[in-house]
Amino acid sequence: MSDVPALRGAYSPETAPDALSGFTIGVTATRRREEFGALLERRGARVVSAPAIRLVPLAEDADLLAATRESLAGPLDDVVVTTGVGFRGWMAAAEGWGLSADLGEHLSRSRLLTRGPKARGAVRAAGLNDHWTPPTESCEEVKQYLLAQDLRGRRIAVQQHGEPLRDFVADLRRAGAEVIEIPVYRWLPYRDISPLRRLISQTISGSVDAVAFTSAPAVHAMLGTARADGLEEALLTAFGERVVAACVGPVTAEPLTSRDVPTLQPERSRLGALARALARHLPEHGVTRLTAAGRRLEIRGHAVVVDGELRPLPPAPMAVLKRLADKPGHVVSRADLRTVLPGTVARESAEHAVEMAITRLRRALGAAGIVETVVKRGYRLACVYEAGL
Repeated sequence: MSDVPALRGAYSPETAPDALSGFTIGVTATRRREEFGALLERRGARVVSAPAIRLVPLAEDADLLAATRESLAGPLDDVVVTTGVGFRGWMAAAEGWGLSADLGEHLSRSRLLTRGPKARGAVRAAGLNDHWTPPTESCEEVKQYLLAQDLRGRRIAVQQHGEPLRDFVADLRRAGAEVIEIPVYRWLPYRDISPLRRLISQTISGSVDAVAFTSAPAVHAMLGTARADGLEEALLTAFGERVVAACVGPVTAEPLTSRDVPTLQPERSRLGALARALARHLPEHGVTRLTAAGRRLEIRGHAVVVDGELRPLPPAPMAVLKRLADKPGHVVSRADLRTVLPGTVARESAEHAVEMAITRLRRALGAAGIVETVVKRGYRLACVYEAGL
């Protein structure tokens, strides 16, 4: 009798505690990563934490002070608020400089364009009125909203959100606006990038089933780290073929979608919605289902479900099982299986490594006859095939 808890049904609902059992998800978030990781773990996922970036407040930064004084030098027609945390940081910094009353007065006379609900909430919490919020929570839609108007001579303050909005600002300036960039904070690479490097390697090898991104700078940081190690194309290929790139919204996804990499996005740009989207997607699209020796198998990222019972597998047996499942019912040679074993296996010990992986696989499956030995040829899953296949 196995001590591994049984899964309740092959198609678990998105909120079920076992919806993500057997899947491994990389989390690149820095802020709220414990909260997001807990959302995934409650659904059964194995979480690999690899913070990609860190937030650097600029309350003492001369550039922010200079931008604030420039904003106060004349009336502001429009203020683009991109993030709630950034707007609150700007107001807090102004208070520390003794400029909060002046800044609040200027903002109260401006049109405040908020990128999304969090930015809008921060504006209202400061006692100010927001003018407009795009339904898509996209900076691009805010830009198009402004460009549809006559911007000649208008003074527009644009709060940055971790990195310069170069195209956004350039397009407004070409339309005749005077643009003041408000660098409230910036993103820098996380101090210890070794977890991110490991996650890149795991993504390329297929050891994770999905990587979750909650900000565009985190995507840029992962791609940049991979590029520095000569692995960017391999990483993009992995995202395009077998690993899900899950992004909290279209702004976060843009660095990938601009490279034609498919992404999974929730209907609402929220952490809970992203966790639910993964819990819906992976059990439907990240599972190989077949019947072998009369047993119903579901092959997930790091586990196999045998007749509804979850059985975790070490990397080598799992790699062998997935290779056998690529050709169910057909013989897979030992030489072929050697190629999928993780790590470097010396040629003289490769035969033994395959045999050990098969032995461990059979033991983990817990039912005889699922993996058959074909003498002098290799191994196969005991699947029933029609004649001619």
